[in-house]
Amino acid sequence: MVDVLLTHSYHLYYDRKQARKLQPYPPLGTLYAAALLRKQGFSVALFDSMLEDPEQGFAEALAENRPKVIAIYEDNFNFLSKMCLSRMRQTAFGMIEGARAYGSKVVVNGSDASDRSREYLERGADYVLLGEAEWTLLELVESILHNSGHAPEGIRGLAYLGPPGTSLVRTAPRPLMRDLDSLPFPARDLVDMERYRNVWKQAHGFFSLNVVASRGCPYRCNWCAKPIYGDSFHPRSPEAVALEMLELRQRYGADHLWFADDLFGINNRWTQGFADQVEQRKAGVPFKMQSRVDLMRKETVAALARAGCTEVWMGVESGSQRTLDAMQKGTRVEQVAQARESLRHNGIRACYFLQFGYPGEAWRDIQKTIQLVRQTRPDDIGVSVSYPLPGTEFYEQVREQLGEKTNWVDSQDLSMMFKGSYTSEFYRALRDTLHAEVKSWSSPPAWTFSVHDASKAGTPLTPMELEELWARVERLEQTCRNSDATLLPVLACSPIECS
Repeated sequence: MVDVLLTHSYHLYYDRKQARKLQPYPPLGTLYAAALLRKQGFSVALFDSMLEDPEQGFAEALAENRPKVIAIYEDNFNFLSKMCLSRMRQTAFGMIEGARAYGSKVVVNGSDASDRSREYLERGADYVLLGEAEWTLLELVESILHNSGHAPEGIRGLAYLGPPGTSLVRTAPRPLMRDLDSLPFPARDLVDMERYRNVWKQAHGFFSLNVVASRGCPYRCNWCAKPIYGDSFHPRSPEAVALEMLELRQRYGADHLWFADDLFGINNRWTQGFADQVEQRKAGVPFKMQSRVDLMRKETVAALARAGCTEVWMGVESGSQRTLDAMQKGTRVEQVAQARESLRHNGIRACYFLQFGYPGEAWRDIQKTIQLVRQTRPDDIGVSVSYPLPGTEFYEQVREQLGEKTNWVDSQDLSMMFKGSYTSEFYRALRDTLHAEVKSWSSPPAWTFSVHDASKAGTPLTPMELEELWARVERLEQTCRNSDATLLPVLACSPIECS
């Protein structure tokens, strides 16, 4: 019997796109919570649903561990969890039902649970942990198991249902941690690392693990949901991050790292110190991370290269300044080319996150994004459409248009949830075509050259095949227009008028 069984609800094979990519990472947020509980003397176990069948595997984990408390603690460093995918919500509901039948107390944390606390509680959860939740979980477990005297109403960061007929109870918010070094390293020993290693090796020829150097993002793009950390930003010390990198390489055999921070390299002084620590401790491991184009200054990029960075994913979003301004992105289109050149000069792959379909975006704005991609030739791209999530200004602007489907089923869905300038069919064709064009000139990272990747890469399309795809996009641009598309005041012209 264990005190706490921790789990999460993301299952790779319920997500069509991610099942094809085969780049699974352990649930880092869940492992942080496990490590803190264990440090405070509680016995813990993990059911990792990333690669396991959540239905059968969770039932077996319950029978094996006989937990007193079950914490469905989502990996809040996984952007797929932040997307609040409906298939994973149903998985969480199934886990709650199974845990209730077993008789354990059920605690839930995550972006979706924060947004839909009442729904999770009505499905059987005893408590929802709101926001950054490691210490909230610890206090609640102490209350449940040790009768610590901390009544639920006195524990910050909780939501629960009061007596029948009363409303949802939310306790006072818990302040965010400033000293992240006070947390132990994630309890990665609870994970079946060999299984992850085998998936990576077979699919890509190398083994990648995840790590974070900070929490939060201080920027305020009006479409970005932040139910866990808000607009805060707190970094770990460069020394601690370098030491963890060294452990990931020496103890777990990582060939590559993914820094899952919302933003990496915000502060140039921190980045310089980080590079110094990595060099001093000989902790270097090739890594990728995500940032903004305006943060990719020459001195910062040079420090990233010293630290081992080989790939940066930047939130470019659009090649249209008026669309960026409507998003309140705070960047300039010309900064994209500057960032791309700085990264190229330092031998770092430059990759773009692109977003289509923002309210009022017209064909001419889309064409500017296509032209920006062609001019700067990124090494890779990720394409999405504007996706309204609760807690954002964007969501409030379109919420009256949302129907029964308010979340994507999985990350491949790419459905327009509101009346954009075009229908989903157009944006999906645009995504596929732009991906095909970038693939025609890009090459995989140097560390992925292997027979595994070569067999999966496929042959780039010929110029004629690409031309045919673009011709289809242009036909759909005519036939997939929405006559009553959503407009924002700053973009108050129709797609036709703006074309």
